Amino acid sequence: MQEIFQQLEGYFIGAVPTSLLFIVLVLAYQFLIQGPLTATLKERRARTEGAIEAAHKAIEKAEARAAEYAAKLRQARAEIFKAREERIKQWNTERDAALDVARKATGTRVNQAKAELEAEAAEARKIVQASVSELASQVVRAVLPATAGGSR
Repeated sequence: MQEIFQQLEGYFIGAVPTSLLFIVLVLAYQFLIQGPLTATLKERRARTEGAIEAAHKAIEKAEARAAEYAAKLRQARAEIFKAREERIKQWNTERDAALDVARKATGTRVNQAKAELEAEAAEARKIVQASVSELASQVVRAVLPATAGGSR
């Protein structure tokens, strides 16, 4: 057993420089390669995430501006529609007023024409009534000589 311990002791003593070299290489790898590489990857990730966040913020701003623009556009369209409706109401009011004036003027002319026609009809009736007796006597004269001449 002593012999085994001596052999193991020889192996351990022979392995010490290799172990020290391995530890030095691991530490050198940590400081020279792993550390800067990790820092670079962290910086790259931070820049990428920052760029993504900036892009999201820019998209949100653009969407907010688009929504604001759409709201302003709807408001402008509503104002235009309201102004158009007011103009149409004004035109309708003006048209109705003009129609009322024309109706009143036409009604006045119609009433005047009716009055004139009634006056002319009354005058014609007077003339016809005044000439009725004369016409009756002319008819009688025209009929009587014809009947008187037929009996002769």
